[in-house]
Amino acid sequence: MSNAALSKPVVLIAEELSPATVDALGPSCEIRNVDGTDRASLLAELATASAVLVRSATKMDAEAIAAAPLLKVIARAGVGLDNVDIKAATAAGVMVVNAPTSNIISAAELTVGHILSLARHIPAAHGALAEGQWKRSKYTGIELYEKTVGIIGLGRIGALITTRLQAFGVNVIAYDPYITSARAQQLGVRPVSLDELLEQSDFISIHMPKTPETTGMIGAEQLKRMKPTAFVVNVARGGLIDEAALYEALVAGTIAGAGLDVFVSEPPTNSPLLGLPNIITTPHLGASTDEAQEKAGVSVAKSVRLALAGELVPDAVNVAGGVIDPYVRPGIPMVEKLGQVFSGLASHSPLTSVDIEVRGELVAYDVSVLKLAALKGIFTNVVSESVSYVNAPLLAEQRGIATRMITDADSPEYRNVITLRGALADGSQVSVSGTLTGTKQIEKIVEINGYEVEVPFAKNLIVMLYTDRPGIVAVYGREFGEAEINIAGMQIARHVAGGKALSVLTVDSPVPAGLLSSVRDAISADLMVEIDLTE
Repeated sequence: MSNAALSKPVVLIAEELSPATVDALGPSCEIRNVDGTDRASLLAELATASAVLVRSATKMDAEAIAAAPLLKVIARAGVGLDNVDIKAATAAGVMVVNAPTSNIISAAELTVGHILSLARHIPAAHGALAEGQWKRSKYTGIELYEKTVGIIGLGRIGALITTRLQAFGVNVIAYDPYITSARAQQLGVRPVSLDELLEQSDFISIHMPKTPETTGMIGAEQLKRMKPTAFVVNVARGGLIDEAALYEALVAGTIAGAGLDVFVSEPPTNSPLLGLPNIITTPHLGASTDEAQEKAGVSVAKSVRLALAGELVPDAVNVAGGVIDPYVRPGIPMVEKLGQVFSGLASHSPLTSVDIEVRGELVAYDVSVLKLAALKGIFTNVVSESVSYVNAPLLAEQRGIATRMITDADSPEYRNVITLRGALADGSQVSVSGTLTGTKQIEKIVEINGYEVEVPFAKNLIVMLYTDRPGIVAVYGREFGEAEINIAGMQIARHVAGGKALSVLTVDSPVPAGLLSSVRDAISADLMVEIDLTE
């Protein structure tokens, strides 16, 4: 086997995945297969694995994670993560990713299917006709047109259902304690309280995460508030509806019917709900489409590639930041570079605290990922281990570095500006600010230690602070020139003539340490650092 092959990270596929998933992993990794349900084989193969891809049958618990010293990422080709010990993975610095958006269209379409089936009695009418019974009058249904549909949870799936149902001419109302009125207005939805939704809706669809607060959120009391002609649908999580209370309501005629794709216990072989004539059930089919399965596999394969490269993985569940808005995304690589510049400026003394300040229009979005980007940049050239968006906060914590994120919509000079500001153990402070300018979104440094500059990022930067006096540029220009170091760009900033001046140079090649020391002595610089921005 060649050295190149040996150096490739091992990606372990523990369950059957589509050919497209394997293709999406690319040629930069060595792919191995194992039966994830064969515990002994799994543990043996994990010993050399950098990544493992699973579905739902493979248990990635603390034992499995401990058996994988090289493991960087666990990828679940689906939404749920019940078979992954996220706490143990995080403690081991292992990223956990899934495919949270892979099934959203499939789930939304199944929900609409349940609603239409309830409105027109499609399953029961089919069953009767299949038995030779022609009962047109028994299965007279209702139109969706001008009915009120209540969406509980206006997230991604709830929003997709809303847009699809609006084509039927329905009136959509929604309950979601975390949705803004602006977002509801954008979707054409009227936000209401939960009680109002229950009382006004002809159809109710639940799309909430399952938490201690939401488990059983539709119980006997809530079902009594519904119209006797109303229907309730749950394609989200089993247990959001109290199944015993639902059974009583359906038997008593408190509500007209229900559609369930999920149950508290699956399969629900002993559930009395299955024998009722006014309920439609499916066996947890929310993600069971060819397209959703394909998207899940390809999505996590792409996440694995990013994770192995130490890049940001938006779908990592044990990384703060969550889904990244397209408006925020272009700033991520710039902030990572800011972190590298910051650590270069702070190299003379241990860092004790760092603030990540975001100012401007960006603060209207979730910018927590910028904190991760800053910390990753700060530690990239500081620690020996590989730095990722998973372990960067842990590295700061281990080093006793206090971190804060500060946001302010006021940004008088730039549309958006991000500043890293830190305190060092020797009592000094450092800061560096950056922004994206113009239609091409050019990354620029706009401030260093209180001096205003406007310098595009470059691979090799030199930052100098010295007393402003005539001829100083000629001195360091000659030193670099004689050493055949070409200065590609330069900017000088000062507060007052004759005071301190800050020079930022971009050079075409790295500068030998001895030359930096010589230049520092020649100009009596207070600060002289070279910063090599790692790509």
